[in-house]
Amino acid sequence: MSIGQRGRPDERDQVVKRLLIRSSAFVRAAKRIIKKYPQSGEDIRNALDLLENDAFHPSLRTHKLKGKLKGSWACCAGYDLRIIFRFGQHAGQEAVFLETMGTHDEVY
Repeated sequence: MSIGQRGRPDERDQVVKRLLIRSSAFVRAAKRIIKKYPQSGEDIRNALDLLENDAFHPSLRTHKLKGKLKGSWACCAGYDLRIIFRFGQHAGQEAVFLETMGTHDEVY
């Protein structure tokens, strides 16, 4: 485990398989997007697979959020789709709590 700029472990340096925990808001948003844009289903599945296995894979463009979403992270799930999530622990295992998803304009 590497140490980040402020002397804390830097989760961006770790490739860890994480448990995905979907909130009800995330599930509703995903259903709405897939209904509106059926072709996006594959992009969402691919992004979730990458997020589970390597949350900082370059194609996800994972980044911290600021402002009202401070403490959350975002990643890309296609051209204009973003997944908003938090890192945490669940039953002693590394986890990703999926908060919501939508287009760039919808989630920011």
